Amino acid sequence: MVEKRPIPPERKMRRRAWTEAAFRARVQEWAARIGVQPAEVHLRPMRRKWASCSTRGRLTFDTGLLTRERGFGDYVIVHELLHVRVPNHGKLFKSLLSALAPGWEKYEDGRGSSKRKAAKGLRGWH
Repeated sequence: MVEKRPIPPERKMRRRAWTEAAFRARVQEWAARIGVQPAEVHLRPMRRKWASCSTRGRLTFDTGLLTRERGFGDYVIVHELLHVRVPNHGKLFKSLLSALAPGWEKYEDGRGSSKRKAAKGLRGWH
């Protein structure tokens, strides 16, 4: 029988798709591209959503995004930044999302590459 050893922390870190600094930098890159300036950007564990945008422009992202594929992370970032400009999910929102993140529909269910939230039956969005 093979002995199972815990994965060393330095190896776990290599598995992450993003560092916190890289994620924050990506939010700023997308904000500049979209032409919006979020009031605040926060990362914290969230149980039911990947992210949220307040009416005052405060963006909060789930720390679980740091371990997800970059394509899904970019989609979530763009989605929330668009809410700074467009507060709903109407035609304008979807048109802008399609222009900025082609193929976003594959992430629409909020799961991305995550089985965690899907397994709990939780919704991925607001």
